[in-house]
Amino acid sequence: MDDDAIDFALAVWREDGLWHVEPLPPRAAGSLENLTHALRQLPAEGGALGLVSVAEEFFVVLRMLGAQTRLLLSDVTAARDWSLADEVLEQLGIPVPDEGDEIQLAGDLKLFDDLGVGPQDLDLMCADVELYPDEVLSSIAARAGFGEQFDAALESLAQ
Repeated sequence: MDDDAIDFALAVWREDGLWHVEPLPPRAAGSLENLTHALRQLPAEGGALGLVSVAEEFFVVLRMLGAQTRLLLSDVTAARDWSLADEVLEQLGIPVPDEGDEIQLAGDLKLFDDLGVGPQDLDLMCADVELYPDEVLSSIAARAGFGEQFDAALESLAQ
């Protein structure tokens, strides 16, 4: 996948009770394998999150909990045009949707449940077609407790 298509890729983890949010190089978001490798390098308590926004169209969340990998894709129709979204659907065992299918979430809707963002909240935030991926992820981050760190990481990328 073209690095220029990546709006941002962030690693999120908790260490010594504090949240950390750091930018990843765009190549880390080029494939699920790269993203998984980057997240495994982190000293995370309770797992690490990878948040990737692509072309202001969709986002992918990958959560590593030991050997377990959990995934969330904000728009299944993105798999028709973007390899990262296609990889997520393949990993989830979901076929690429046909033309004319509607935007919908795919993956683990309970991914943020232990962080205070339940499936209904996720579904409502992602259903708002007026919101860009960074706005949805910012809302999730705020509710999960790492909103300030998320916003600071995005600001550092804009400079």
